Order: sequence, then C-alpha cells, then structure tokens
Amino acid sequence: GGFLLIWSDHDAWPVGSLSFSETFWGQDPEILQHKIYGLLCLFVGAVELLKRTGYLGHAAWTMPLPMFAIVGGMMLFGHSHGNYPAAHKIALHHAIMGTLAITAGSSRLLSGWKAKLHSEEERSFWELLWAALILVIGLQLLVYAE
Repeated sequence: GGFLLIWSDHDAWPVGSLSFSETFWGQDPEILQHKIYGLLCLFVGAVELLKRTGYLGHAAWTMPLPMFAIVGGMMLFGHSHGNYPAAHKIALHHAIMGTLAITAGSSRLLSGWKAKLHSEEERSFWELLWAALILVIGLQLLVYAE
C-alpha cells in the first residue's frame, strides 16, 4: 500500500510535480485509482494487524481482506494505462492478477463458511488455495514490468 501511494505515478504527489489536491482531485483517473488501491491496502493491512494482535476480535473483521481482494480484483479489469506503449502487456498482467485476486478472495470467504458447515479438511483446502493464490500474485508482482 505504501509503495503504491508513493511510487505508482512519478508525476503525482508525493514524488512528482502534482500537488496533493491535483493528485486526488485531478483529471487523471489512473493516478486516483493507484492512490485508492494504496489506501485500501494500508487499511486492510491495519485491520489484519489489529486482528492478529487481538484488538479486533469480532467475526465481522474477517471480511475486509477477502472483500478487498474480490473488489480490488474486479477493479483491475477496469483499470487502464491508456496510450502507454506497453498498455496491452499491462492489461494482460492486470487481467491475470484480477482473476487470481477474485479467486483468492472467494476461497478465503469459502474457508470461513465451510468451517461452519462442513469438515475442517474442506476448510484447510480453501485456506491452502487462498495462500497459494496470494503467493502466485506476489510472484507475478515480482516479475511485473511496464
């Protein structure tokens, strides 16, 4: 999240020539989408940290992470880099990452649902699928280039 907020757009605040208001309320939807992704990542990361340290114990706090994965994955299908020379390559990366994120978020939701209705074995499958898909997304981000 922090990386996206700072480095996603070299013309935007805080590293570029655009001011804070031009970055968040300007005319470039690509910049705004990157900043929203960064803020959402930081929010979900903070929720997960507070959950794991015991500050958020209610079952509802299990929802932000898988829901962000699903919504964020869907947003990637509408995210465009316009006339950028490698726009087709970027769109392919976004489509793959979006598909993986939607599938990962869905498997995370299913793991909680299956735990209530079925066996622990079935829950373990969905949790393992979640972890594997997140790992694949991470590996894809390591080789991602524009």
